[in-house]
Amino acid sequence: MTAAAAAALASTVLAKGSVSDNNVTPGVLGFLVVAGMGIALYFLLRSLSRQLKKIPPPPADDAVDDAVDDAVDDGAAPAASAQGTRFSVPPGDRRD
Repeated sequence: MTAAAAAALASTVLAKGSVSDNNVTPGVLGFLVVAGMGIALYFLLRSLSRQLKKIPPPPADDAVDDAVDDAVDDGAAPAASAQGTRFSVPPGDRRD
């Protein structure tokens, strides 16, 4: 018996003794499912990155202040100030 044949016989015996018919192993199908999920996740994250790059950044506060100042200089009353009148409370309802 050659050394290669003895190594093959030893590995066959070891593999046969460690895996019985009652043990369940993931095998090739499990690997393919996990690899497929990894590939799908890669493409999903790449698409998400592209979509997020399309969103414009919010305007800077300086740009809003400049727009309000320009409207005041032109004689028009600004629709809202940059200081947050969105959540303001009427003067009679304040609890100071």
